[in-house]
Amino acid sequence: MKPAFLALCVLFTVRLSIAADDGKPSPTGYSDTPVIPGTKWKVHDIDRPRPEVVTPGEKPGAAPSDAIIIFDGKSTDTLLGKDKKTGVITPCPWKIDNGELVVEGGDCVTKQEFGSCQFHIEWMSAPETKGNSQKKGNAGTFFMDRYECQMLDCYNNPTYADGMTGAVYGQTPPLVNAVRKPGEWQVYDIIFTAPKLEGGKVVEPAYVTTFVNGVCVQVHTKIMGPTKHRDITNYEGEFPAKAPIRLQDHKNDPPVRMRNIWVRPL
Repeated sequence: MKPAFLALCVLFTVRLSIAADDGKPSPTGYSDTPVIPGTKWKVHDIDRPRPEVVTPGEKPGAAPSDAIIIFDGKSTDTLLGKDKKTGVITPCPWKIDNGELVVEGGDCVTKQEFGSCQFHIEWMSAPETKGNSQKKGNAGTFFMDRYECQMLDCYNNPTYADGMTGAVYGQTPPLVNAVRKPGEWQVYDIIFTAPKLEGGKVVEPAYVTTFVNGVCVQVHTKIMGPTKHRDITNYEGEFPAKAPIRLQDHKNDPPVRMRNIWVRPL
């Protein structure tokens, strides 16, 4: 490189640096900008409230500071048993082994009710699990006790598309099959948007965005109605604004295991 050209490059870089940092503090907002359409706030509004601070978990998948812990390996106090035929509520029947929930004894529901939320759960089926298709490593998360995001051992285990892990069960298949081998932990991260109600009637459906093991498999997917088996669904009737999250026991041998379950209401 010629000396004269090099000198010009250095001078240009110095001038850019001076322009980028003139010694004045950067403004924290403005009051002379136009109003953002559909809001009461101006662009970069200095008076607009700032979001509260949330501390992320120390490790990937760890609960952030504002999460509600459903299971941390120590206690089942946040859960209750629920008979899916009679609706009878009982103490949580699931046992803890090595910091993991052993999914055996019927479905469980959270004591707390939720609407729209961010949900995290990890689960695993054993390599020696018996059965095939829907009878192998099967479980599920039911938001508001009625909308199922399917959990299934789909590794070299053919089944119907809308019954695979990441599916809105009986409605919408996942974009891809992103499950790991049996014996490895599967990770669900789900954004659930509750339906909008007027007088108990649904005027806008529920939606879900789902990640399986970090892979997006549903993108703001419309949920057509409460989950049904071998039938279509709709939003006829009245619906609650909030309801418990239900975790399914599908009678696996050996049982599915779960861990690290938390929720952030949205």
